[in-house]
Amino acid sequence: MFEIKAKDMRGRVGVLKTKHGNVKTPALMPVIHPRKQTVDVKKYGADIVITNAYLIYKDENLAKKAIDEGLHKLINFDGPIMTDSGSFQLSVYGDVDITNKQVIDFQEKIKTDIGTSLDIPTAPFVDRKKAEDDLKITINRAREAVDYKNSQNMEMMLNSVVQGSTFMDLRQKCAHELSNLNADLYPIGAVVPLMESYHYKDLVDVVMNSIMYLPDNTARHLMGAGHPMIFALAVAMGCDLFDSAAYILYAEDDRLLSTRGTYKLENLQEMPCSCEVCSKYTPDDLRSMPKEKRTDLIAQHNLHVSFAELRLIRQAIYEGSLMELVEERCRAHPALLDAVRQLAKYNSDLEKYDPRSKKSAFFYTGPESLKRPEVIRHHQKLLEMPKKRDLVILPPSRKPYSKFISGKLGEFYIYGSQQDIDLDNTDFMVLDIPFGLIPLEIDEVYPLSQNDSPKIKDIDSLEYIESFLSDFIENYQQVLIHLKIINELGIGLYNKCISSDEIRYEKDDIKKIKAIADYQFGVGAGDALFNGNIKIEKSKKTGKIRHIYDGKVIIVNMRASDSYLVLSKEGAKRLHNKMPYPLNRVVVNKDSQPFALEGKSVFCKFVVDCDENIRTRDEVLIVNEEDELLAYGKSLLSASEINNFQTGQAIKTRKGMKK
Repeated sequence: MFEIKAKDMRGRVGVLKTKHGNVKTPALMPVIHPRKQTVDVKKYGADIVITNAYLIYKDENLAKKAIDEGLHKLINFDGPIMTDSGSFQLSVYGDVDITNKQVIDFQEKIKTDIGTSLDIPTAPFVDRKKAEDDLKITINRAREAVDYKNSQNMEMMLNSVVQGSTFMDLRQKCAHELSNLNADLYPIGAVVPLMESYHYKDLVDVVMNSIMYLPDNTARHLMGAGHPMIFALAVAMGCDLFDSAAYILYAEDDRLLSTRGTYKLENLQEMPCSCEVCSKYTPDDLRSMPKEKRTDLIAQHNLHVSFAELRLIRQAIYEGSLMELVEERCRAHPALLDAVRQLAKYNSDLEKYDPRSKKSAFFYTGPESLKRPEVIRHHQKLLEMPKKRDLVILPPSRKPYSKFISGKLGEFYIYGSQQDIDLDNTDFMVLDIPFGLIPLEIDEVYPLSQNDSPKIKDIDSLEYIESFLSDFIENYQQVLIHLKIINELGIGLYNKCISSDEIRYEKDDIKKIKAIADYQFGVGAGDALFNGNIKIEKSKKTGKIRHIYDGKVIIVNMRASDSYLVLSKEGAKRLHNKMPYPLNRVVVNKDSQPFALEGKSVFCKFVVDCDENIRTRDEVLIVNEEDELLAYGKSLLSASEINNFQTGQAIKTRKGMKK
């Protein structure tokens, strides 16, 4: 019912499949009041809407019409519809005149696409006993709803709502237990008070501690989140659906939504965007209109802004620039900036879902960029790579650094044992923001060259680099730090200054391709792939490596866009023979084995295991349960998602090993 089409961070462009059509996510579901509908939301971009089943149930005329003619005709919307169960009324009034089974049964009768169990919305910051008591009821009702739906063979999809107030262990517990119920969607509830009070930092904790314990193969809905200024942040955390009555409620209060906040019509001198309403009318025009017409136009603007932001977010996911958008949006308000900084606490989780290579370059937009998954991943790789005796640290030049660094390198300060330099036993690295140290052999690999940062360094980045450097150089006996770096950073980790013609960097293509292989596939991959009569073919136009052979047999190709290695049949064999199980492997069951051998793509339901370090777009080996090589290809999902999904492609196979 849910498929992922593109990835960035935890954000995903997906397709939610329903009886009344497919919905491209992330998506906004405008709230439709069952008794009044003033705006044709489909006209302005709504593929799916949400309405309140309890309000329909309580109105005899509406209930009869909904049962007789169907919900879609009642609210005049022919696309997918989600219904709320009355939980909102429960949170406001303390009780509702309907049982959990009754509301499930009623939602099925009115032919909703996605129904909801009668959860208990527990407000933030309540005492723990109340949160625990409410949570017990919510989980029991969710279990009852799933069992009842299955026993009655209901067609509608079912929401199971994650509650737990602001107790993170309760959110985790609820998400974990609901995951075992195999519901169709998982809303995250009772977060509106956090957003209304600008507790976005707490919102991050609530969302992440819910989503980390939910399955990846379902859509996640952030309930009541309808302001476009938080969409990018919520999507980066893994939310797929949003619902909101804000477009009409704000319009009724003469407020216009934007990604930078909310504008009061009474304060506007200029219209805030270029939508049809803002292009056609001035603030004075709107103020002079009758209330009903003005409200309708402002609601249209609010919908336009909201849907435009979601289109922009989806495009950012396709490009791989979602976090740049998040960091930009979160500078609209100090509380949002707190939120994006809080999100850095969850980088180890976010990294599991973040592709290694993207279409967009990495842009440093401030200190928050230093804690992004790409930076954390590179530092982990650096620590894993084997170290030589000495380390030479150079200042940044034009990118790729290795192309523009040659000859005498200048003056250095020495830190460590002060021995004669041994170039064969020396690592050469560039010190730069935001990735810290970049070995020259791998400097063309994404995103080590495909990044940019301001020329004027901020204090946070300089302190970060100095702290990282002081820790990392302890891995070496002798470290030579270029004078320019010492002058810029004021680092005191040295014994004396030297200038030596012996300190030169010599390019070595064999060392380069081995280092890239180790960085991409794991230490030892370079020696495994590149032994024998190695020949390197370069682009005549750019001089970059393109193809690598053993004699006339192709081993790998090197992608021009990111310098990652693409396996050939021979390369796959070599990597499989030398790299231990389960590295770089996706294991398929016996049913899938003959299809993999023939080069057919691998679907998630046939995967029984995979290397936990696999990320989207990684080169992978496809093996059977005896670790026999069947094929090789490109992963379309991360390891966590491959293990979680039961539908859709996991691996786009390049070629099978069938002779």
